[in-house]
Amino acid sequence: KYPLSKLLAVSKDDLLSIKGVEATKAITIKAALELGSRSVGSFNNSLPILNSVRDTVAQLADLRGKQKEYFIALYLNARKQLIHKETISIGTLTETLVHPREVFELAIRHFTSSIILAHNHPSKNTEVSDEDIRLTEKLIQSGTILDIEVLDHIIITDDGYISFKEKGLLFRQ
Repeated sequence: KYPLSKLLAVSKDDLLSIKGVEATKAITIKAALELGSRSVGSFNNSLPILNSVRDTVAQLADLRGKQKEYFIALYLNARKQLIHKETISIGTLTETLVHPREVFELAIRHFTSSIILAHNHPSKNTEVSDEDIRLTEKLIQSGTILDIEVLDHIIITDDGYISFKEKGLLFRQ
């Protein structure tokens, strides 16, 4: 009776005129249409999209110059939009403690599709440590179980960055 283009404008009285539609059903239909209309408009185009390492590094500029190691997780939706950024751990000059439960608890809470990991090296050392690799592998394994992909792990230094993805250090389980 009503084309889709006109469906949102249908009134409760219009719905009541349809055989078999009572007041409760008409109100339910109107509520469902309103909810659908709101959800379509909820896509936020102002969220940054992290399609490249350069896009990601721009979101991590605040890690430069820190005197302690900070471990950050960037939580992305299915469109690779940054929906949440969280400092997971603050360590010492040379190390920080990170456990998968702290990283993925927030990923689940924010309905994350994928994550990007990052930490800084206050020592300005541009080498990827064995511990950096072990932690990344552990987090990739955890993400695989939860179906939350680890897209990259980036180490920020005062002089630049290192991307595990670019260096071929992301090993999928």
